[in-house]
Formats: sequence, structure tokens, C-alpha cells
Amino acid sequence: MKVAGVGRYVYSAVDEHGQVMDVLVSRRRDIAAARRFFAAALDAHGEPGEVVTDRAGALANAIVELKPDAVHNTAQHANNRIECDHGSLKARLRPMRGMKTNQTASVIIRGRAFIQNIRRGHYELGTGSRHDQLRVAAAFDELATTL
Repeated sequence: MKVAGVGRYVYSAVDEHGQVMDVLVSRRRDIAAARRFFAAALDAHGEPGEVVTDRAGALANAIVELKPDAVHNTAQHANNRIECDHGSLKARLRPMRGMKTNQTASVIIRGRAFIQNIRRGHYELGTGSRHDQLRVAAAFDELATTL
């Protein structure tokens, strides 16, 4: 994705049910960015039994450093769930006029992931509605009343 006309990398943590857990937008795809992403994801969501990534060396090094006993799966089609999520993200961002900062990109991506998680039924919000749009509207109503 591009932020202010410059390419950026999106790191996403997706669980086995397809729920987007965490997102990071980074300027580089290096060990420091991978370490920052995995450390934040581990702190927020606990330790996974298996980590699925592509074959990037920085990701493998960060996993060995932060969670040496986790199973690291780099099989060819194992990360299809993440790639599918990134494809729909790119399709959503393409018609937009772009973002100026990494923070803006991160907020938009996290908001999109939240809506996607509600639509997929990962939260107990708006479960009385059968239609996706009505479920999202009901979820926002429930959130607004609790806040």
C-alpha cells in the first residue's frame, strides 16, 4: 500500500477463525519492524502455538527471537488467509485518494478490520440481525450505548 506516495508494508495477525487480531503499517520490512509487530501482538493476544508467515527472513528471525518454541509454518499456501485479507484491503483502499501518514493508514486499516470482524460474527454484537448491514448497525448501536 502507499502512504504519501511511498510504498508501505502491512503486517497483520489473523487467528485460525479469520479474525484480524492486530495490524502494523511499517516503512520497512526488516527485523526491527517484525520484532515490533510480533512483540505487540504477543503482548495483546497471548502466545500462539503456530505462526504462519511467508518466507521473509526478518519474520523468521523475529519469531525465533521472541517465541523460539512456536511452530513456524512457511508452507506455500498456508498464509492464504492473510493474503486474502490483504487482497480485500487493497481493493478497499484503491478507490480512496490515499493517506498522508502511517497513523492514518493504521487507523483506517484497524477500523476496516473491526467492521470485518463484526460482519463475520467474531464479536457478540448485533447478533440478533441476520443481514450484514443491519448487524453492523446494531453493533454500533450497542457500542454507543455502552460507551
